[in-house]
Amino acid sequence: MAFARSKVFVACTLALGMGLSACSNSNNEDKKQTTLTASAPATGEASTLTERNAQQRLSSNLEKNFKTAGIKAKITEIKATEVPNLFWVSLEGMTSVYATSDGKYIFQGDVIRLGDKALYNVSENLQADVTKKQFAALNAKDLLIYPAKGKAKHVIYVFTDVSCPYCHKFHEQMDEMNAKGIEVRYIAWPRGEQHMPAMEAIWCSADRRRAFDTAIAGGQIAGAANCQNPVKDQYQMGLNIGVNGTPGVYSSEGLYLGGYMTTAELLERLK
Repeated sequence: MAFARSKVFVACTLALGMGLSACSNSNNEDKKQTTLTASAPATGEASTLTERNAQQRLSSNLEKNFKTAGIKAKITEIKATEVPNLFWVSLEGMTSVYATSDGKYIFQGDVIRLGDKALYNVSENLQADVTKKQFAALNAKDLLIYPAKGKAKHVIYVFTDVSCPYCHKFHEQMDEMNAKGIEVRYIAWPRGEQHMPAMEAIWCSADRRRAFDTAIAGGQIAGAANCQNPVKDQYQMGLNIGVNGTPGVYSSEGLYLGGYMTTAELLERLK
């Protein structure tokens, strides 16, 4: 996959920012995101002929409008949401978007339901389902894994970059997290092209964990050769699911948990 942002039409116009507990992507430092906790399941697949026909019409209209606008987007899935006439659309190699039922308007971001004491983020579970599928498709040999000590109680996926101070803080508590039964699976996510070589050098090292430990502590990586590596693909995957800063911490179910947090805070969110 290409590293350039021009390949992802939503990356510049629709991508979300991260909170202050994460290191921003160097090209998106002014954007900000608030994480809310979902309290109800997302709407499921179309269950009636009327719903399926509506989704088919939406797919046709979106494809036509994408073509007219010169957007090369392939629709992989459409889901109805609890909001009338609003659909969740998954796109191949791009960030998911919301679309109106006529296919004339799209947007990307959080839809929040009001009315209860707790705010409900309509988007959270819809995106989590997409993200979970992306994680399931990853090959363990392409990740940087720090296993739990003893039986793993939780598995988390963390988008990381050795140039990020918050990633340093997060990594400093690795022994504590592992001792609490948390397996950490790092995904490479350099925050800009200038940080790509360092992450590729780590992923090409014979001892990837040792190289990462050294680099994130401020040391130099010795003897790392160039190799075929998944760093650019992992960066692109992060863009597709809405990552815009590091560390970006996700549960194995695809739920975004937040940026940097202490082990105690992480355990609380995993509950």
